[in-house]
Amino acid sequence: MTIKRVTAICEQIDKLRIRGLTITSEDKAKEILYDIGYYRLGFYLFPFEESYPKHINRTHKYKEGATLENAIALYYFDFDLRHILIRYLTRIEIAFRTELIYSISYKYKESPTWFVDKSIVKSEYADSFEEKYYTSLKKKIIIARHHKKYINDKFAPAWKTIEFMTLGEINILYKNLKHNIDRSDISKRFGVNKVSIFENYLETIRVVRNLCAHGNVLFDMRLQKSVKNGPAIKIDGTNGYSLNTAIAVISYLLRRVSANRNTEMLKSIEKAIEKAEINYSDIRQLIKVNLQVK
Repeated sequence: MTIKRVTAICEQIDKLRIRGLTITSEDKAKEILYDIGYYRLGFYLFPFEESYPKHINRTHKYKEGATLENAIALYYFDFDLRHILIRYLTRIEIAFRTELIYSISYKYKESPTWFVDKSIVKSEYADSFEEKYYTSLKKKIIIARHHKKYINDKFAPAWKTIEFMTLGEINILYKNLKHNIDRSDISKRFGVNKVSIFENYLETIRVVRNLCAHGNVLFDMRLQKSVKNGPAIKIDGTNGYSLNTAIAVISYLLRRVSANRNTEMLKSIEKAIEKAEINYSDIRQLIKVNLQVK
């Protein structure tokens, strides 16, 4: 098995060289391919191809001067960026979750399980909550403990239940608040007057968070759904789908949570760019265009 793996790695290195990639250290190349894998490394080699950014009719031929070292530097930059963003995205997620719980629970004190109250949330959402969400939530230790103590409760109160819901799930709950004023009160807390724009920002946060959590490529990511024109950034043409736009949304919401944490995040991204030390001008420019860190 070991011999087959070594043979496969050597064949991969030969293929990369035939396509025009400069590999100065074969031992280092083997180490990287064992560590990262040929397929994943391909995402970071792609920008060095002659056909980049086109995916159709690729020849897989590399531009003159393309090196394995540059692709590795790009890979580690992306790795660092994911870890930076996930840290601050978590701050936004917790702040949004907390605001949702406190705002609605305080407003409707008489309804501790307001997430299934049809006077507060849309009927379809309330009717499907148990099957769609609560069946799995009841397996959480805290929720299970609640039902063991309060055996007549069908649901644990909002401040317990919502704490264990995913970001995607609480985004859906927010959208299903029956009264626009309830959603508006929360969106304004984060500096967004229009609920539809805030919902779009939440979806952007959710998508980027999932990309980070699952180790997806970030440096030239394209959102499937455009960010809306709003207080975070002015959308002009196709820039609504870019990484830069997503980070503008993250930065805008994070400032509402903590101005210091936002400054900290932007400085961390700047340091990650400096650390990458990418000498290939096209990629260096790509990162600057996609991030535009100020």
